[in-house]
Amino acid sequence: MGIIAFLILGLVAGFIARWLMPGPDPMGWLGTMLLGIVGSLVGGTLAALLFGGTLDINASGLLGSIIGALIVLWAWRQWGGRRATV
Repeated sequence: MGIIAFLILGLVAGFIARWLMPGPDPMGWLGTMLLGIVGSLVGGTLAALLFGGTLDINASGLLGSIIGALIVLWAWRQWGGRRATV
């Protein structure tokens, strides 16, 4: 998959994940794209763990990217929610 296609897939997956799990996430389109890219890597790793295969860092398809992005978004909120507000 080309770099441009991977970036577009990340943007779409991040957008869908943020749409499915709405909340106060102050990130622009670059943050949304990064969320989808990291989600794709997480989804690919989880798919390798669940369905067999090599445990390499690899990208997954759109559904795996969305599921991975939802997991990353949830973890981001859990981690960010513990900070003290001044």
